[in-house]
Amino acid sequence: MLTKDLLRVSRRGGRYRPEFIGRPHRPLAATLIGTYQGHVGETRETLDEAVETIERDEDDFKLVRGFAALLDREATFETDAPLPPERARRVAFEAAEAVGVASESEREQAITQAADDLAVEPDAIEDSLYADRDCKQRLAEFDPRWDPDSLIEQYNLSLAQTALFDATEVRLKSDDPRAVIAAVKRLGLMYEIEQPDSDGDDVTDDDSPLAGQRTVVVTGPDRLFRRTRRYGTAFARLLRSVAATNEWELRATVDDHGTDREMTLRSGDVSVPGVDPVAEPSYDSGVERDFAARFEALDLDWELQREPDLLETGSSVMIPDFAFDYRYADFRVYFEVMGFWTPEYVEKKLGQLADVEAVELIVAVDESLGVGEEIAAEDHRAIPYSGTVRVKDVVDVLREYEADLVADAAADLPATIQPDDNVTTLAAVAKAYGVSVDAIDGRTFPDHDRVGQLLVRPAVLATVAEELSAGMSLSEAEAVLDDYELTDTSAVLSAVGYRVKWDGLSGGTLAEREPQTSE
Repeated sequence: MLTKDLLRVSRRGGRYRPEFIGRPHRPLAATLIGTYQGHVGETRETLDEAVETIERDEDDFKLVRGFAALLDREATFETDAPLPPERARRVAFEAAEAVGVASESEREQAITQAADDLAVEPDAIEDSLYADRDCKQRLAEFDPRWDPDSLIEQYNLSLAQTALFDATEVRLKSDDPRAVIAAVKRLGLMYEIEQPDSDGDDVTDDDSPLAGQRTVVVTGPDRLFRRTRRYGTAFARLLRSVAATNEWELRATVDDHGTDREMTLRSGDVSVPGVDPVAEPSYDSGVERDFAARFEALDLDWELQREPDLLETGSSVMIPDFAFDYRYADFRVYFEVMGFWTPEYVEKKLGQLADVEAVELIVAVDESLGVGEEIAAEDHRAIPYSGTVRVKDVVDVLREYEADLVADAAADLPATIQPDDNVTTLAAVAKAYGVSVDAIDGRTFPDHDRVGQLLVRPAVLATVAEELSAGMSLSEAEAVLDDYELTDTSAVLSAVGYRVKWDGLSGGTLAEREPQTSE
């Protein structure tokens, strides 16, 4: 993105159109790249004078300065001085105060005094005094990512990004709408998605690859409380993501010094040069990022999905922030986080929630919005939060769904289960039936004894009991159990009548369990 003073737009016919450039400007791009390359080791002041000379020979000084602004970002300027400039200034100013500088000769006397104090030549003081000023810094390195053609490509993208800085609404279509929507959400922009022709004013050509595509409508800062630089920058970064798709169209309403103007951009106008993309945030907000991290750390039977399906909501669609997929059934619960939004946006979101049908939806609602009851009235689960979403509140709701899912799965299981293996686990049996461990709780296993989380044939337990003896070390006992793949040591030892007697640091030995007596 360029600074706004370098913006070049045409307003002919009431439109708002960035003045893009093309191959005819290649010589100018090559000249500027060569100018920077030829001034490595020179001061910025000398480089700026060379750029100003090129400006005078060109019709459009903003174009030259725009190229230079991009090339500056590829340049490394460093302070080149015999002494640290701040130290040289401090000593020189102290000497000047002592001398009382009022003439050139007195200035020379002060410089000489400062040089004596620092044990250097006077020229070292002169060369260091203001060496850290921008104009005195030297171009130490220039290694641009762009050749003339890609510099033109980057300039056009930056120009369009600058034109979007004052946009109040952006309407997008793309042949990769999910990528665009994902970028919108990552940038934390407010948006809605309109069905094709829902507003009756779709001007996309019928033979265009974008005809019939949904429109992503992104609301700008003027629809909020005040214009913010963050929002303008987000629009600019969004264009970069949009321009990376193959076919796209962008229509923006731009506040041009108080006058609304329409700007239209298409895939042929700008593209993204083959350079490293700008990093983008992963979540719409810290609330969502925090929730996702804490939820995934629990390792539940629900898998968290980011930016799941498009949900039809009447004439538009919405993408909930998350979805929870139950690991043991084809069952999905959507999750939306309603943060602090404008009243208009809340009303629109409530309308979408009212139109969502035949899905399970949990909505975490910022308490300041005061709309929890309205959401609950639409048969969605509303969870109030303030600051952060309590994971426990969400998990409690998921547990309710899970209880029903477990009951349904258990109803389809046989009353008795007879695994083939001599030793197996409850988890292995549950996996074989495609259910959770909770679903097989209460089943009977006539051929096996349940030992902790293991299922073991009685004959195996009898054999193990014969191989164990009181006084055997715990490590020896564990070796016996390993031979039979009995991984729950404590439960197995208890089942065959032993316990572990600990002997301090020397380790443990087997001891017979005392028989249980009933009073």
